[in-house]
Amino acid sequence: MLPPLPILKRGLALTTEALANELALARSGTAMPAWSELEWRLAGAAAVAHGVSPLLAGFSTWAPAGWQDFLATQREHVEIRQQRIAALILRIDARAREMALPLVALKGAALHGLGIYVAGERPMADIDLLVRQRDVPVVRALLEEIGYDESFRQWKHLVFKPRTGESIRGLGEHRDTPVNIEVHTRIHERLPIRTVDITETVWPADARPGINPYPSRGALMAHLLLHAAGNICGRSLRLLHLHDIAQLARRMPREEWAALWDGPMPPWWAWPALRLAAHYFPGTVPRAILDRLRQDCPRLLRLAASRQTLTSVSCSQLWLNLLPGAEWARTPGDITRLLMNRVRPTRESREERADMLRTQVWLQGQTWVRRGHLTRLITGLTRPVPRMDTLYVVRAALGELA
Repeated sequence: MLPPLPILKRGLALTTEALANELALARSGTAMPAWSELEWRLAGAAAVAHGVSPLLAGFSTWAPAGWQDFLATQREHVEIRQQRIAALILRIDARAREMALPLVALKGAALHGLGIYVAGERPMADIDLLVRQRDVPVVRALLEEIGYDESFRQWKHLVFKPRTGESIRGLGEHRDTPVNIEVHTRIHERLPIRTVDITETVWPADARPGINPYPSRGALMAHLLLHAAGNICGRSLRLLHLHDIAQLARRMPREEWAALWDGPMPPWWAWPALRLAAHYFPGTVPRAILDRLRQDCPRLLRLAASRQTLTSVSCSQLWLNLLPGAEWARTPGDITRLLMNRVRPTRESREERADMLRTQVWLQGQTWVRRGHLTRLITGLTRPVPRMDTLYVVRAALGELA
């Protein structure tokens, strides 16, 4: 039996904020917390959920029983898996050159390519590729050739899974976890109703066959900030996202930040994520950039974001939010559409939910998520409901997964 949910909620918040502080201070470290055994287990859950367990293996000075072994094991699994990912990217690159197919390797692959991370430090759940819409049939043929089939599609991307390999149940990263490939034709996010699209900023003007880098570090930063904005809006931000932003920001001269303003509208969505990165990793973001983006941010969103913490906009906030992202709405009409979609989900939302129930290991065997929409909505209005993704990693940390 799990401990009472309010205890889990407090423990997740406590350990998440402490881990963020420990990672920010890097090798200087912080005093080891006087946590209970349950809190140390929840710290393991938070480290995994936020994607920082392998990073902490290189920085954390804490040494309770089993903690350093857990971190070192996570780093080993990530390093071996990253070697597989790097080999797969090289294979895709070589075949794409032969097929005259230009691609852009996104986010984690790009950060590794810039030397910001070495193998073992940063987990990658999958490989993200940006392609032109007209090249999707060619990409599909390439991926089928190397043993991948289309599994499902969402509004943001197509998901391809290898024909062999099964998801690994348990806590954290595993060397044998299959490497999925997500194919994007646009770089965009719904915040929460209106779509922000920065594809023109991210796609290289001189793209050549094979895997291309981002046009600039500023373009990569724009993508990281927009991706983080979408995760803040959906209450699924990870500490790893903030670490990515902070590490890239350290390496960017002032003029490279100009890419954020390349689009037709000011980057009103960028400040909340950059503010959190600057808060948890002090000294990484130029004050002038932060101030300018704050002015671009709408007033109500700015007020809401100024009070947010990593816990409040991530899975470390245990209770399910029935209307996530409402503070990002730009007009009363956006709020109305958000409410309507919550009461009566669109066909697209229902199809995406069905795909999630079919493909995500953390949803398997959960009766709550298979109840009717109205039942779940009424329940959420009458009592706090825990997040299934969070409970999955907590159960794994407490050794309760079969």
